[in-house]
Amino acid sequence: MSAELANIPWSLVIPIIIIQVMLQVASLISLVRSDGVQRGNKIIWAIIIVVFSLMGPVLYWTLGREAQ
Repeated sequence: MSAELANIPWSLVIPIIIIQVMLQVASLISLVRSDGVQRGNKIIWAIIIVVFSLMGPVLYWTLGREAQ
């Protein structure tokens, strides 16, 4: 397993992970600060954002966030 980890291009993977975490944090902050959401409730959207790492925030910003 150590040999497999050595072959991973970390210089490409780490920025993707950082962007993903920043997107999740921004989505959760937006969710907490909002008055409501369009589809479902805040708890469901929080679960979607956390469980579906990349698609969850994208779905929230496109479908769940109320228009301002």
